Amino acid sequence: MSQHATKAHAFLANEARANWHDQSLWMVREKRDRASGQIPDWEQLRECASGIKDHVLANLDDYLEEFEANAVANGVQVHWARNAAEHNTIVEDILRKHNARRVVKSKSMLTEECQLNEHLLEQGIEVIDTDLGERIIQLLEEPPSHIVMPAIHLKKEEIGELFHQKLGTKAGATDPKYLTEAARQHLRARFMESDAAITGVNFAIAETGGIVVCTNEGNADMGVHLAPVQIHCMGIEKIIPKAEHLGVFTRLLGRSATGQPITVFTSHFHQPQPGREMHIVLVDNGRTEQLGREKFRNSLKCIRCGACMNTCPIYRRSGGHSYGATVPGPIGSILTPGQDLKRYSDLPFASTLCGSCSDVCPVKINIHEQLYEWRQEIAKQHELPASKRWSMRMAGWVLASPARYRFFGKWARRALQWLPRWMVYHRLNVWGIGRELPKAPQQSFKEWYQKEKSRQS
Repeated sequence: MSQHATKAHAFLANEARANWHDQSLWMVREKRDRASGQIPDWEQLRECASGIKDHVLANLDDYLEEFEANAVANGVQVHWARNAAEHNTIVEDILRKHNARRVVKSKSMLTEECQLNEHLLEQGIEVIDTDLGERIIQLLEEPPSHIVMPAIHLKKEEIGELFHQKLGTKAGATDPKYLTEAARQHLRARFMESDAAITGVNFAIAETGGIVVCTNEGNADMGVHLAPVQIHCMGIEKIIPKAEHLGVFTRLLGRSATGQPITVFTSHFHQPQPGREMHIVLVDNGRTEQLGREKFRNSLKCIRCGACMNTCPIYRRSGGHSYGATVPGPIGSILTPGQDLKRYSDLPFASTLCGSCSDVCPVKINIHEQLYEWRQEIAKQHELPASKRWSMRMAGWVLASPARYRFFGKWARRALQWLPRWMVYHRLNVWGIGRELPKAPQQSFKEWYQKEKSRQS
């Protein structure tokens, strides 16, 4: 069980950190708003991107075959993995074929999803994450808390102490430039020593058989250009039909993610360098099953920008680690129940259903509607906690009868007025833990309405 509420409560225990986390993410959301406001046809771009993705999902098998054929014609070796275990085995086999013992990897949520790092380390293969945020959490031995800003939950003082312990920087150093330079020098040596490079994939173009990797640090390029073997791991939903469609998504991605006009590096890889090998691993891992769920297939449009996390009041106040999933936040809460409904059955309830996530999604995924649909599905599959099942059953019984509703409403109003405070504010009253209950009215709306109606007649 994910136990989001318990983990969120632990995160909120540090009020200063929770406030800082909330404000930091909202600042990114405001940057997104300013950046999108500079594009007159922003909503048309979103509509266009959504339509392209709809078309791809409706013809995914054809586009995957087209992509494979064109990639193979370019000299690329294409592999298919049904699940995480097959993906990890394929990558391991490629590395063992080349006797690769040191691997550099740029940020990839798919490899996080498949737990590739852990698998390779168990096989004696060293994996170094080269994205600055990813390297920070790797040194901390933590999972990422955000899909774009994996170390957003950490302060510069904590990073300074970590680098002092792991990289030998000056004690107490907190200057971002100094710490970044220390990380750059540390990683530069790892790039030079690497036997292979692994990257994720932002977009794969069926028409050309090429892939596109978007970064702000150039670490994917550095790894691929220096290593004799390059491996690109991608979910099968990352396909787009033609190269001409790429501009739609690159205009949306950077602005939605961090408020930038475009990512600093938008790198295209089509074929291996002479004398080297290029591999692409296409991974399913539950995606075709999600594709078959009519109410939830739109979640596969996601381009991993993180905009829904930056705007979500629950994510901002509870932290990414509270979700217990590779992809946290609103989008993770509609993706992960499809992978393991029992384990992640609480995540669709970690939402106010305010709809802000859907409003900012660059590909117009109806996230809040899918959260609501997952709640219905979880109830149908009897995965609600017993306390919630019985409380909802009791509420249904009361609300099904006007007489019972009037009786319990009158009883509750009087009880709130006359009961001692300790009988109202206790551990079962979750609402009352952090706020005062509103003052109970003297009469119900119906009683007031009938009284006013009779007075005016």
